[in-house]
Amino acid sequence: MARVSDDRAQTLLRWRLALGPGAEKQEQSLGLGGLEEAAGEAAGIPRERLGELDEALEFVYGDKRAGRGGAAYLPRWLTALRDFFAHDVVAMVQRDAVERRGLAQLLLEPEALPYLERNVDLVATLLAAGALVPDEAKETARQLVHEVVSELRRKLETEVRTAVLGALRRGRRSPLPSARNLDWRRTLHHNLGRWDQEKRRLVAERFWFHQNQRRRHDWDVVLAVDQSGSMADSVVYAAVMGAIFASLDVLRTRMLLFDTEVVDVTPMLGDPVELLFSAQLGGGTDIRRAVAYAEEHLVERPERTLFLLVTDLYEGGDARELVARMRGLVESRVRALCLLALTDAGQPAYNHELARELTQIGVPCFACTPRLLVDVLGKVLRGEQVA
Repeated sequence: MARVSDDRAQTLLRWRLALGPGAEKQEQSLGLGGLEEAAGEAAGIPRERLGELDEALEFVYGDKRAGRGGAAYLPRWLTALRDFFAHDVVAMVQRDAVERRGLAQLLLEPEALPYLERNVDLVATLLAAGALVPDEAKETARQLVHEVVSELRRKLETEVRTAVLGALRRGRRSPLPSARNLDWRRTLHHNLGRWDQEKRRLVAERFWFHQNQRRRHDWDVVLAVDQSGSMADSVVYAAVMGAIFASLDVLRTRMLLFDTEVVDVTPMLGDPVELLFSAQLGGGTDIRRAVAYAEEHLVERPERTLFLLVTDLYEGGDARELVARMRGLVESRVRALCLLALTDAGQPAYNHELARELTQIGVPCFACTPRLLVDVLGKVLRGEQVA
């Protein structure tokens, strides 16, 4: 068969996936002769393996009477997904399998465990499954969540510590003469007039040094996190970031989870896995109530407080009072930010009108990756503006 263009090959592959096992019978009537070969060429899949692709997708998206069942097929199914699709697609199909086919228990069977993608999507899926996870599988689920959370924390903790401690040290000066604490920028700036043209060197008259000591609880950080179903990934990342913040003695960190009720999970920040299993993903949303609780119970030093509201702003309560509450925080000199999502995923869906109103009163609203949050935190602690 002559090689088809990339665009046509991709189109044919989409048709092949849409038509599934019946493709051979329908391809001629649709004018898509050679669909089997073209689809395989587009995806780099031999024709003889297209049946495996059909079987893997039928297992999730087909008639519930079709496809294989039971844990015995799961290793083959997960291996096929990895062979045919990229990691993000594997995670999506895996999540759909749990939601559409009730596979929470099957995914936790011993023969399936080695094949599962350890990622935030898996954690969010297990947490959302909640009571659907059978008692005998709960410890396995907890271990999977622990693995993902520990890896996330390992990747992020050094960056957070460097950004926070660096920002606070640079914010103060010290008379202690230590080469490692030398403030080069300020020293050069104040000694430029002492440039020796003949010897072509700067003869410094005075040196400036960064502070070598740090004080306890320089800043308060309050995380208020929406635990409605659409925010599942953000809850996972927020738990990890909250645990890292809480480990730094220069920050006093408090955290709330909210839907229509508000739960202070600060005592659990030392164990983000326990915190996540206490979350009740799904349900309604009353953002105003969470902001009111934070304002009344947690904001003690407004001018030294960073308030991070993690929500998509789909308010089920009183939106006008929410805006008024946020305005009050800003006027009291709290540094308030609204993170529409805290995730490595794409652009989130959110309430654009409410985000615009909050931005107008001085509360920046933006989606944020964990690493971007590290940069934002550093800017706030250095006294810089966050756009």
